[in-house]
Amino acid sequence: MTAGAAAILGVEGLALSSAERSFFAEAQPLGFILFARNIETPEQVRRLTAELRTAVGRNAPVLIDQEGGRVQRMRPPYWRLWHPSLDQMQAATDLEAAARAMFLRYRLIADELRAVGIDVNCAPSADLARPDTHPFLRNRCMGEDAASVVTGARAAAEGLLAGGVLPVLKHIPGHGRAQIDSHLELPVVEASANMLRETDFAPFVALADLPAAMTAHLKYNAIDPDRPATQSPDVIRLIREDIGFGGLLMTDDLSMEALSGDIAMRAAASISAGCDVVLHCNGVLAEMEQAVSAAGGLAAQAKDRADAWVELRRASDPVDIPAAEAELERLLEGRVYG
Repeated sequence: MTAGAAAILGVEGLALSSAERSFFAEAQPLGFILFARNIETPEQVRRLTAELRTAVGRNAPVLIDQEGGRVQRMRPPYWRLWHPSLDQMQAATDLEAAARAMFLRYRLIADELRAVGIDVNCAPSADLARPDTHPFLRNRCMGEDAASVVTGARAAAEGLLAGGVLPVLKHIPGHGRAQIDSHLELPVVEASANMLRETDFAPFVALADLPAAMTAHLKYNAIDPDRPATQSPDVIRLIREDIGFGGLLMTDDLSMEALSGDIAMRAAASISAGCDVVLHCNGVLAEMEQAVSAAGGLAAQAKDRADAWVELRRASDPVDIPAAEAELERLLEGRVYG
């Protein structure tokens, strides 16, 4: 891999502009991320993913958020519409059935993604749902207890990997206590460090072997009362040492208003805290230029982690799609699609 910038970047529209093409060729970001604004038809998405890789001259990873519920960028009429993760987990008769159903769900999602050149899904979420979790996040969670969350998230990750798509675990070390939307404001968590370790952080310990993770944009007052987790050396140290996560660590979107300062300040603070890569999603070229400049090139250890992550990409296992769909329908008694 020959990526230069410690950044994963969005694009503005359905095809690359000449300015974007030139910028990506020079900046050499680690990869790209797509959103609904970039999605029209399967053929158009295939052209776009090919364009992105041609621009950087290598098989760069292309990411998307395709969870189900409100967070899925690819939708009908060309792609399946899924119920939220929490609804699906709770629809299963027991935890074993829930795990199998979640595996099948993400195996089918992987098939859709690979067909259009997308090889990374920013899923699963291992955030622990609580009664007061903000609605934007709550039904994206896998459950209200650690066993359900770990079971669902592990099955989702295995389904993606079986389909030749890399998972990105989120939002480490745990976003479930957020009572406000981090796209708009910075959530502040008042729970003690011991309580956090026993609850919110526990699923991430069990899933720490997964190859990549995305940080949480919220502040844990018991750990670092001054900085959001994404920009906190104390929280990043906790992720690496206490949780034991050794994979590629990327920020959540720098454009979210949980972070303060301009994009350059946000990027520099995140890399300085110990994140390997910054994620910038809105496709605004001037902001991407700031992010790339401030993030700099991949540090040696970050490059090793990125190389290890990308090398996990492989061909998908054989799958009988109609049989997988039928089994999923049986497991969930028809409560599969949104």
